[in-house]
Amino acid sequence: MARKRGAKDAVAPEPEPEPEPVSEAPTPKAKRASVKMTDKQKADLKKHMDNHKDLKDLNTSQLKSHRMKMMSRMRQGKSLAQAHKEIMSS
Repeated sequence: MARKRGAKDAVAPEPEPEPEPVSEAPTPKAKRASVKMTDKQKADLKKHMDNHKDLKDLNTSQLKSHRMKMMSRMRQGKSLAQAHKEIMSS
C-alpha cells in the first residue's frame, strides 16, 4: 500500500536562517565620570530646599524635580546660586 501524503509532507521544510555573525563585545556607551557632591554642597542644597518648603511655593513633585535639577547642576560644578538661576530662567 502506498502512503497518503499528509499536510506535513506537502510543506517544504524551511531552511534554517544563517546565524548572524557574532561580533566582539558591543561597545558600551561612554559613561560620564560620576562626580559626588561634597558635604558642603549637600548641606547648602538641604538648606535651600528647606527654604522652599517653608515658602510653600512648590508642591511635592515640583520640590523633587527642583531638587534633582539642582543636584545635577551642582555636580557639574555650578554654585547653588548659579544652578538656581539657570533652572528658574528656563
